[in-house]
Amino acid sequence: MSKVIKDPEKHIERMKRIKEHVDRRIAKAQEDKGTFVLLTGNGKGKSSSSLGMVARALGHDMKVGVVQFLKGEWDTGEIRFFKQHANVQWHIMTSGFTWETQNRAQDKESSEEAWAHAKVLLQDEAMDLVVLDELTYLLHYEYLNEDEVLTAIMNRPQNQHLVVSGRGASDALVELADTVSEVTEVKHAFKRGVKAQKGLEY
Repeated sequence: MSKVIKDPEKHIERMKRIKEHVDRRIAKAQEDKGTFVLLTGNGKGKSSSSLGMVARALGHDMKVGVVQFLKGEWDTGEIRFFKQHANVQWHIMTSGFTWETQNRAQDKESSEEAWAHAKVLLQDEAMDLVVLDELTYLLHYEYLNEDEVLTAIMNRPQNQHLVVSGRGASDALVELADTVSEVTEVKHAFKRGVKAQKGLEY
């Protein structure tokens, strides 16, 4: 049953009630602090959403740090674009996807190397936003110690925003995050034989 109200006067009354409700919620939300956003789920768009927040932060002249885990040295549009920006620090885990290397010891070493960059960013008072892209995989495969990661997240500067992305986020990460979005896959072109498209997937 449609909820559309076509009568002009009833529409005005409904919009007034919605505005009052939204205004009350805005008035209550006055805390100003660094926010931890977790993007998980099997659907496409988690990293893309993270990069949208990078663009938004840069538009406010904020300083941003990005660590991309498991992506490897792909020639992606985001790397080309964002690494040119003076306010961005960008680090990439060198070994790429775990199923490409097929070497757990190498993956663990590369994970720890990339995590070392992340820890520096998470301790930097000047860093307004930190994005840890695909971090969840490293915790799932136990390439990193989850307690150490959680402690670093909790101890980051008070006003530093954090975005973590990746499938299969742990219960502990979900509990710690301020905002959690689960991206659900409905359809994906790749499963119908369409290869990754420049400008859309990379």
